[in-house]
Amino acid sequence: MGSMKDRQEGFEKKFAVDEELKFRVMARRNKLFGLWAAEKLGKTGVDADVYAKEVVLADFEEAGDNDVFRKVRADFDAAGIAQSDHQIRSIMDELLATAVDQIKSA
Repeated sequence: MGSMKDRQEGFEKKFAVDEELKFRVMARRNKLFGLWAAEKLGKTGVDADVYAKEVVLADFEEAGDNDVFRKVRADFDAAGIAQSDHQIRSIMDELLATAVDQIKSA
């Protein structure tokens, strides 16, 4: 019976580690995405960092990527930045891969 409990605890620990890793990767991706969007919006320095943090915080509105996408899409539309939905989502995908690489090498 002890080995079953040990296995369960092992699975629970692995799940917790995997979830923390996923959270860190998504937060990193969102920061990179925010910095990319800030550049497109003409923001630099502290303004770019503040905007990137706003993008990261936007991810807490709902599960998934749609909240982050909607924020940047709305900001681009308001500023007259021409980027298609496909282009924005492609950048999100590219930056996800970058974030994974950065987190793994940290």
